[in-house]
Amino acid sequence: MTQRPGIYYSYFAVFIFCAIALIVPSGYSLGAALLLLGGLYSLLRTPTLCSQLQRADYWLFAVFFFYAFVLFGSTFYHEGNLRQLDKPLRFLLAPLGLFLLLRYPVQRTAWWLGTIVGGWGTGLWAMQQKFLLDVERATGYTHKIQYGNLSMLLGLWCLAGLLWARQQKTHRRLWTAALLSGAVLGILGSLLSGSRGGWVGLPLVALVFYRAYADLVRKKIQALIALLIIALATIVYYHPALDVQHRIHEAVSDVQNYFVEANPNTSLGARFEMWQAATQLISERPLLGWGEQGYRQGLQRLVDEGTRHSLITRYGQPHNEVLNMFVKHGLLGLLALILIYALPFRLFGQGLKASDLSQRANAVAGVLLAVTFIDFGLTQGFLTHNSGTMMYAFGTVFLWGLYRPSLFNDPPESAIAPEPGSAQR
Repeated sequence: MTQRPGIYYSYFAVFIFCAIALIVPSGYSLGAALLLLGGLYSLLRTPTLCSQLQRADYWLFAVFFFYAFVLFGSTFYHEGNLRQLDKPLRFLLAPLGLFLLLRYPVQRTAWWLGTIVGGWGTGLWAMQQKFLLDVERATGYTHKIQYGNLSMLLGLWCLAGLLWARQQKTHRRLWTAALLSGAVLGILGSLLSGSRGGWVGLPLVALVFYRAYADLVRKKIQALIALLIIALATIVYYHPALDVQHRIHEAVSDVQNYFVEANPNTSLGARFEMWQAATQLISERPLLGWGEQGYRQGLQRLVDEGTRHSLITRYGQPHNEVLNMFVKHGLLGLLALILIYALPFRLFGQGLKASDLSQRANAVAGVLLAVTFIDFGLTQGFLTHNSGTMMYAFGTVFLWGLYRPSLFNDPPESAIAPEPGSAQR
């Protein structure tokens, strides 16, 4: 690739990652594959790119490699199936994609345009499934929990992009309207999926936005926004077409059925039973864990002993990210998970107060990636799914590749690369 085609390729990879993530089968994989292939090509053609790596880049490589090798080692130690290496392999490969954005850096416009299209697509697709195809819970082309949670992420990323839009000198209102509509549709996709796990962490998400926006918005406007959010939440809760009230009441009923009537045959009841089973198994093998097959055997033993309900054997993971890593991969697995959760805070945390609003928007998106995945992982082993693994591993690399030029005296964004179709001198 020469410079101009290479820049177009990089721009397309950044754009397409979010744009088609949920609206085509395995759409989240296309942008990731383009990033990886482009990164490998760039490194082979220009090995000196390694000299551009900074200390923070090495943190990214080290944490992702550590996570991958811990899971590799655990799989071999427990004599697991080689197919179990698939998801940690994504974390091993994802950082190599950074070399594409080092050699062919592009403006952040590509990212925000992709989130807008992604938010629109997932929201409209959810509406079609719910209201035209009469699907009970919107699922897209994946599981309803994955679809709803990643739709929420796309919507929140669009909200983060409002900071970027505020700094644009041209088409500022158009960008703002597009991002707001993408946010509404992305969040709507989550509501129509009925995936309650994505709603639990919204107070923490609100804290991230407050930290990023507080110095830009007057106190009276902040109060007005808070009242507006409360009003919208009330409308969402009571609107019958969204079914949110039913899903929340169902959760309360599940809790009561489990703790009062000892009935685990509900969505939350099954999770409580799996969490208790996983905790029992962790207490027996905290250092090295049980492995995938050993975990299933351990569950069956608990059922045979009569200490846990037989429904826990239907699931290959305890529907909690921390418990899943701890019970299967021991303390090292737990440490690896904590590190990949902490990495975006390390990379992007200081940017939440950056004076450059484009940089701040990028930082908010990076922190939101970690916050939402921690939330999603409370009730689902989110990284046990391809969609979760791809969005987290490659999403981190994409966002870091777009963010890092503002830290290391690389060319300013306006000088990085022309927009596709723009004139060059």
